[in-house]
Amino acid sequence: MTIGDILQELENFAAPAYQEDYDNSGLLTGSRSWLASGAILTVDCTEEVIEEAIQNKCNLVIAHHPIIFSGLKKLIGSDYVQRTIIKAIKHDIAIYACHTNLDNVFLGVNHKIAEKLGLRNLRLLAPKTGQLKKLVTFVPQSHHQQVLQALFDAGAGHMGDYDQCSFNLEGTGTFRGSAGSTPFIGKPGELSREKEIRLETIYPKQEETRILTALLEAHPYEEVAYDLYPLQNNFARVGSGMMGEMAEEMEETAFLQHVKKTFKVPIIKHTPLIGKPIKQVALCGGSGQFLLKQALAAGAQAYLSADFKYHEFFDAEGRLLLVDTGHFESEQFTPEIFYEIIKKKFSTFAIHLSKINTNPVNYF
Repeated sequence: MTIGDILQELENFAAPAYQEDYDNSGLLTGSRSWLASGAILTVDCTEEVIEEAIQNKCNLVIAHHPIIFSGLKKLIGSDYVQRTIIKAIKHDIAIYACHTNLDNVFLGVNHKIAEKLGLRNLRLLAPKTGQLKKLVTFVPQSHHQQVLQALFDAGAGHMGDYDQCSFNLEGTGTFRGSAGSTPFIGKPGELSREKEIRLETIYPKQEETRILTALLEAHPYEEVAYDLYPLQNNFARVGSGMMGEMAEEMEETAFLQHVKKTFKVPIIKHTPLIGKPIKQVALCGGSGQFLLKQALAAGAQAYLSADFKYHEFFDAEGRLLLVDTGHFESEQFTPEIFYEIIKKKFSTFAIHLSKINTNPVNYF
């Protein structure tokens, strides 16, 4: 198999289109056409991780954080980024980053954290808008089910926990083909009135090419009539952060102990105790201070994330328990997601969870 085969599975799970504008996810070195010998899975790609790949005869490193985040203007080995890239290129090792796109999909980073904490009834804390579109098309009754199933198979019709969602309305379509046409129904030059079904369904906009290809291939008409509408609805499967609830209420200090044990950290930062049991929990892997207001609005008794500045702890205003676990600590389970995706499709492929602790923050 090729490196491209491996990466396609990751991108089916977390589409690159879902990464934030500032991000640099994707293939950073190497080629999708290379045959894949093995993969190292890690939070960060460093020189030590590249050496680990060399020792394990792996020519692919899959990392959460992009080693190239801003533009590189030179490659002379003057910092760890340049040295890592030089070493990867020298040894024909591909580096791939799956960052904010993995943060933003429902089953991604935040779902994994929630799973580790034992949360249930999960939902996105801040679903994205502008990610959905509606397709309306008109199909002869004889091919209605064929076209509908083709659209569903291509990824249309998903709404939250439901799939194969559509609306169908019978009506009459009219058309007249020119002398050079070859209509599926009727004759060239004659007005046709045909029983048709108006078919409506929604789809993620980044799947538009696949959806339209499926429509045109399954539809019997020479000229297929369809309309595309942008939607501003919340997309329940793509967004930032996660909200869930504990199976049972926990006293605050017990909850903090639970967090320390789950994240395997010697110390965590938090705001003053609020004197309330913890049931509703919001979280965001990595730097999640931008979601504090959403956590408050959602009624969370605790919000877990990382990278809060001194004055941002005041923003909790005693209304919830703000817990800063550390950036690396909050995303440490990400390689497990990569492992599960790849192993499900390629059960015999050599994949290794990196043994290198790439956390640059230490505690004394």
